[in-house]
Amino acid sequence: MKRDYLRVLDLKRDEFFSLINRAIEFKSNKDLLKSSLVGKCIGMIFEKPSTRTRVSFDVAIYQLGGHPMCLSSKELQLSRGETIKDTAQVLSRYLDCIVIRTFSHKTIEEFAKWATIPVINALTDEHHPCQAMADMMTILEKKGKLEGIKLAYVGDGNNVANSLIEASALTGIKINIATPQGCEPLEEVVQKAKAFTEVKIFSDPEQAVLQADVIYTDVWLSMGEEGSIEKKKKLKNFQVNTKLLSKAKPDAIVMHCLPAHRGEEITDEVLDGPQSVVLDQAENRLHTSKAILEFLLTM
Repeated sequence: MKRDYLRVLDLKRDEFFSLINRAIEFKSNKDLLKSSLVGKCIGMIFEKPSTRTRVSFDVAIYQLGGHPMCLSSKELQLSRGETIKDTAQVLSRYLDCIVIRTFSHKTIEEFAKWATIPVINALTDEHHPCQAMADMMTILEKKGKLEGIKLAYVGDGNNVANSLIEASALTGIKINIATPQGCEPLEEVVQKAKAFTEVKIFSDPEQAVLQADVIYTDVWLSMGEEGSIEKKKKLKNFQVNTKLLSKAKPDAIVMHCLPAHRGEEITDEVLDGPQSVVLDQAENRLHTSKAILEFLLTM
């Protein structure tokens, strides 16, 4: 039976940890990059701009012996009104897996419903599960454990925040979300996670980051929201800067999924500072992409 990875909770706890450990193996042992995907073709549909997701999946597929095929949504008949059902069923006859970056989460759910091959969520407006796996891998590398770690997310309660909350539920991380009213993460995500770990919502970023092991932020305005001046005003006091960082543990690490709007959600001195792990975090997108692909295509 085929499996999809549309949100973090599509995986069980042991599967999530297994994939992180496999990604660490890929990172440390180049000899593993042989033939997991030989003879397999993976289609990638990107309706939103992408740097790390697009390149990491492209390289991961190539290094595992497969063939990446980038399919612009503007070039597909989807742009002329073909249904998701028809597109998913036809592409399933040609491809071995589909990676999709789109807007509505319902779009990828509909695609996965009709596809007979694995579908991977490369980002929707509600979830970014591939990013969350790389984030957990990075925290494990830097802190030596996940369970009991205190993670403070500061900013918009967006797709990244939703997936971090779900990843915290699987790993035992305690997560604080600092966000203004009206920018909270999905209530359904928060309530599910609370059954497995500690999730707290704060309106004061300083309270959220007190004694945190990890401080994480993301852009204030997601793709498609760039003109929202009102939302920017709400978030102006939720910047990760040296003053905020000083409230966390002295050895706290700073994370950002990138791209960053320097001077808005995070300052240059913090993003480029000694506690920042954003480049390791970005690199780990490559290794977790390999682990996800191998798991879905060789299970």
